[in-house]
Amino acid sequence: MPHTKWENPVEVGSEKIGLMTVQGPFDALICLMDTWPDLRGPQYVAARSLCRAAIDGRRSAEEAREVFISAAQEANLAAH
Repeated sequence: MPHTKWENPVEVGSEKIGLMTVQGPFDALICLMDTWPDLRGPQYVAARSLCRAAIDGRRSAEEAREVFISAAQEANLAAH
């Protein structure tokens, strides 16, 4: 399941990290762990957890997508 892709990729970005296209839960988890500006927000923690669960097949990829978008909004990263 690590290569599950979202139906609609999410673009996140800021001046600091640039623009990134996130294709699915695995890409999102890498983004959350490697480039995220704030590692303590509640939506960040939820997104990290749901992305791991989606990769393991315990949650849907689309659930992880929604929480990832919420985390991006929480971190003031443009998400679309």
